[in-house]
Amino acid sequence: MLQELLEGAGRSIAFGVIGIGLMALGFVLIDVLTPGKLRDLIWTERNPNASLLLAANQLGIALIVFTSIWTTYDSFGQGLASTLLFGVLGIVIMGLAFLVLDWMTPGKLGEVICTQDYHGGALVSAASHFGAALIVCACIA
Repeated sequence: MLQELLEGAGRSIAFGVIGIGLMALGFVLIDVLTPGKLRDLIWTERNPNASLLLAANQLGIALIVFTSIWTTYDSFGQGLASTLLFGVLGIVIMGLAFLVLDWMTPGKLGEVICTQDYHGGALVSAASHFGAALIVCACIA
């Protein structure tokens, strides 16, 4: 019984490290897609648009990791590989959703995200990121 608990704890640590790494990669994605430094926009300037987009991105990635773990393979290694693969795929699809939305709307979406006043385009962009994550979750399940 103790061995099973320790194995479960070890697996939790491994999946947790992958999940946190993927969320860090999602942060980098938003930082690249928006002008300026994301950490300054959110924590110094308290930008509501950038905060909303990053929050949707982080929740979407967490949902992808959750779905991947929940439906994981019997093999621990396959489960880790699946989580990593679908997590990276989700981040790429979220980036693509941002670029497509940018192409379809007037102006530059990154600049809209960086405006200090709340902008409805940030909500639409956040929904695109979260929606992309849900699509990946459906593919996993």
